[in-house]
Amino acid sequence: MRSLCRNCELMFEGEGVCPECRSPRIVSHPELSLLNIAHIDCDAFFASVEKRDNPDLINKPVIIGGGNRGVVSTACYIARIKGVHSAMPMYQAMQLCPEAVIVRPRMGSYTAVSKEIVKLMKELTPRVETISVDEAFLDFSGTTLLHKTSPAQLVVKLVNRIEREVGITCSVGLSINKFLAKIASDLEKPKGFSLIGPGDINKVLGNKPLTLIPGVGKAFQKKLEKEGLFTFFDLQKVPKEEL
Repeated sequence: MRSLCRNCELMFEGEGVCPECRSPRIVSHPELSLLNIAHIDCDAFFASVEKRDNPDLINKPVIIGGGNRGVVSTACYIARIKGVHSAMPMYQAMQLCPEAVIVRPRMGSYTAVSKEIVKLMKELTPRVETISVDEAFLDFSGTTLLHKTSPAQLVVKLVNRIEREVGITCSVGLSINKFLAKIASDLEKPKGFSLIGPGDINKVLGNKPLTLIPGVGKAFQKKLEKEGLFTFFDLQKVPKEEL
C-alpha cells in the first residue's frame, strides 16, 4: 500500500507509522499517486485569521458577525462545539455560547490572506479555481513530470507551507474530479486529508446523506426525502432516465 506522511511529507510503501519521523499522521491508498484533483478548504477561515492576528483569542470561542440583529458569518471550532454555525442569528449564537468573543468581519484582511494562499497554490499548478475567499480547486494533471512527485505529496507540502508561512490550516479532499474532491474535503475537519478513489465511492459515500452534494440544501433535501431518497445508495437505485 502506498502511503504518505503528512508531517515529514515522505512517500513510502506500507502502512502504520512513518518510517522516517514515526508520525501516525499517515494517508494510505492504493491509488494515492493517481488522484490529481484537490479541493482545499481553509479551516474556519475568518476566525482563523482573527486568531492568527490576535493570539489572545487562540483558546477562546470566536464568532465572526454583527450585533444582536445580525447573523453569524463563521465561528471557530470551539464555538461550533457549542452548536454555533454560519447564518445562525447572533442572539441565538450568544445563547448557545455566551462566553464567545464577537469580532466584526474584516473583509480586507481576509481577502489579503486569501491572495497569499492562492499565490502559493499557483506556484504548483496554474489550474487553480477559486470558489470563494477560503476555498479552491487545484488540478494537478500533468504536473508529475514537472515536480517529480505525485499530486498527493504536492498537496501535503502545500498545506504544510500554508500553515507555516501564512498561519492558516486547511482541510483537503483529493480525488478524480471536483465533485468527489469537494465531498472528500468535508469528511474530516479541521486539518483533514481525505481521499476518494474510483473504488471507494460506494464505501465512502453509500450511507452518507445527499446534502453532501453541492447545491443540495435543506429545502431540496426535503423534496428528495419525500421521494424516498435519503442516501447515495438510494440515489443509485433510481434509473438514469428519472434522474
